[in-house]
Amino acid sequence: MNAKELAVIELLRKNPFLTQQEMADALQMSRPALANLISGLMKAGKITGRAYILADEKEVVCIGGANVDRKYHLKEKAQLGTSNPANLTVSVGGVARNIAENLGRLSHPVRLLTVAGNDADWEAIVQSSSMHMSISDVNMMNSYSTGSYSAVLNPDGELIVAMANMDVYEKLSVEYMKEKERIMMNAAAIIIDLNCPKETVEYVKSFSQRYSIPFVIIPVSSPKMSHLPDHLTGVTWFICNRDEAEVYTNKPIKTDEDWRNAVKSIMDCGVENVIVTAGSKGAMAASKNSEVIHFPAVEGVSVEDVTGAGDAFVSGVLHGYLLNMDWQQSIKAGLVNAAKTLESNDTVRQDLTAEQLEKELEALQ
Repeated sequence: MNAKELAVIELLRKNPFLTQQEMADALQMSRPALANLISGLMKAGKITGRAYILADEKEVVCIGGANVDRKYHLKEKAQLGTSNPANLTVSVGGVARNIAENLGRLSHPVRLLTVAGNDADWEAIVQSSSMHMSISDVNMMNSYSTGSYSAVLNPDGELIVAMANMDVYEKLSVEYMKEKERIMMNAAAIIIDLNCPKETVEYVKSFSQRYSIPFVIIPVSSPKMSHLPDHLTGVTWFICNRDEAEVYTNKPIKTDEDWRNAVKSIMDCGVENVIVTAGSKGAMAASKNSEVIHFPAVEGVSVEDVTGAGDAFVSGVLHGYLLNMDWQQSIKAGLVNAAKTLESNDTVRQDLTAEQLEKELEALQ
């Protein structure tokens, strides 16, 4: 679907009883132009029946952070204790939101569940995100500011330090999740990041088990590993980096054998699929049907910015999984999407489509 068709779908999700004139006014287009869009969507099976009832579709539900990212790109190598010349770029981010946009660009129906301040930062997120995901169930918190992430990057794109203002995510509560059960009940998959409190992650895991919904946990950082459930039985995918795996297993990862053993340890906790990433060293992965396998990173990558590459990897893997790709092929899709994102200045690369990723994956072979 194009941007205008997606906008019509989003309006109908909010209110399926809108008249064509009301929709045309909301989208600032003529009623005949709107009627043509409606006709095309009905022929495509996206809309069925009277009152423009949407065809039943299983959405991917992404739960967690939606931030404004501010990235300071140093012109020279960082010097502590003094002022460093830099360029500033501002974009929207957040692990759950980034994954939602990647999957939306890959043509999956996606809904974001998060909390945000009623402020200019949230408006920026809306402008950037609404074409790729449904944001109609986001809770607005007048007494909090929208989450923000500020990073300082060396000229080569490597992260020096990052600061996160994430107090609003304390309101990603069990009560909020209970309000959204009607949405989660019909999900194709539920993805949660560890911006959510531990009790919320526990609740959503139990909910997913009850309704046999694939459940994915994505850490945000090493400190947030404390938000993991006490037991991981019922988790379909757990994808983390080596630092996070070290925290969870309480063992250092200095060799490939350590890395391999970390994957095995996490698998022993009941997860169906585990991936531990290590940047340019690739990923180590295992599943209930496969032994631990090392997947090398894509070679020849010219790094522009590392921000968003991990989320791109997760999205590529889950894209393959949702399309019933071979397990190894899904992981390769993640590696390709991460590599192409590293070569982009954007947190989510703007040229991403399902067709483009398929071509890139074929080229890798």
